[in-house]
Amino acid sequence: MADDNKAKKQKNEKTEKSSSAKATEDKAKKGISKNVGKLVDEIAKLSVIELSELVNALQDKLGVTTAAPVAAAAPVAQTAEEGEKEGSGGATNLVMSGAGDNKISVIKALRQINQNWGLKEAKDMTENLPTDIIKDGKPEDVKKAAETLKTAGATIEMK
Repeated sequence: MADDNKAKKQKNEKTEKSSSAKATEDKAKKGISKNVGKLVDEIAKLSVIELSELVNALQDKLGVTTAAPVAAAAPVAQTAEEGEKEGSGGATNLVMSGAGDNKISVIKALRQINQNWGLKEAKDMTENLPTDIIKDGKPEDVKKAAETLKTAGATIEMK
């Protein structure tokens, strides 16, 4: 019986070694060095708490944080958006200065422009004039919304 347990243990060790070797070979195929592959295998064995400690220790040792790349990327995206707005020309704001005689059709048009507006919000917009309909929008969207509101009978200004 002891021989059976010993044989099973040896078989399990061989299976673990072969799966470990296979994983290392797969990583080598992906361009990962053996040393990095070994590190990945060891790190994969750590618990979540140990991983957290490892990340904190590496950040302290290397003097880096995980928030730095995100903070650096945000201003670049804003600059690109500003460049698009300046380069495209045309109106980016739409202001309704009058609802006209047929407020019901203007309310419907407002709700068509922005489906998130409820009946009360759209009605309040027709009563509290002038009101901003679109702020810093794409010129195409502003033109489309302006046409919809003009057709409904509203007086609008594109800025």
